[in-house]
Amino acid sequence: MEQILIAKNLRKSFGDVEAVSNVDLTVFKGDIYGFLGPNGSGKSTTIRMILNLITPDEGEVFLFGQSNANHRKEVLRRIGSLIERPDFYNYLSAYQNLELLARYSGLKLSRKEIVEKLEIVDLHERADSKVKTFSQGMKQRLGIAQTLLHDPDLIILDEPVNGLDPQGIKDIRNLILHLNQTFGKTLIVSSHILREMELIANRMVVISKGKVIVEGEVLTLLESERQKLILITDNITSATTLLSQKFPHIIFERNKLDELIADLSAHEIPLINKELVNAGIGVKQLLVRNSLEDYFLHVT
Repeated sequence: MEQILIAKNLRKSFGDVEAVSNVDLTVFKGDIYGFLGPNGSGKSTTIRMILNLITPDEGEVFLFGQSNANHRKEVLRRIGSLIERPDFYNYLSAYQNLELLARYSGLKLSRKEIVEKLEIVDLHERADSKVKTFSQGMKQRLGIAQTLLHDPDLIILDEPVNGLDPQGIKDIRNLILHLNQTFGKTLIVSSHILREMELIANRMVVISKGKVIVEGEVLTLLESERQKLILITDNITSATTLLSQKFPHIIFERNKLDELIADLSAHEIPLINKELVNAGIGVKQLLVRNSLEDYFLHVT
């Protein structure tokens, strides 16, 4: 599988503060790569080093098999990026903004080619509308259209759904999937909205305090993690006593809804159900949760 990005031993300090420490990353062609971490974890600093906006104190970044330090122009021609919120001229139309940005980049694009980019982000019908009439979600999609002007192979989006309402978040989610599945784009998406990453990312990295905590396939990481069990029975007192005796290594907590909550391994869930049924205790509901949010909170 082709490696689009390899980052090796990246380190960056600002004064006495080490923002990024020994970070290694690998992104493969076709990935939607989730870049997760709490605020101040070093995500944005790492992205800026990948884009050669800042120079690492140590380490190297290779994009498309070339060093971004020695082949900056070549690799950046193949990357589209949106760092934080997009900024446009509000008194110009969507088309005029993209036309201007294309010229700044040395691109000679026809109106048809620019409108095609707007069509990808579902803004073609508003091509001649002034940006000041756009919602924040529309501006964000226009920002993604901007990253597509030179038809990049890799797209890097830094917090693309930050500050958006639920509909705006859904629009960006669908757009990211569309770019990946229909146009074959590889994407790196930085976000703290973990539910969204769970819905779109196939691989991810979790970074905390400037260090990589874990990297890998999203499904594999979640499957390997402990499960959270929510249990409702017709006799919670008897169930609590029985389970405490049969599974002394598991802590069962009773909440205000008369549910039993426990963190446990996946293979223990059917055993718990079997013990309750054999004891004549009715199991009304047995829910298992293992979300990316649970995993993230655990590893960080």
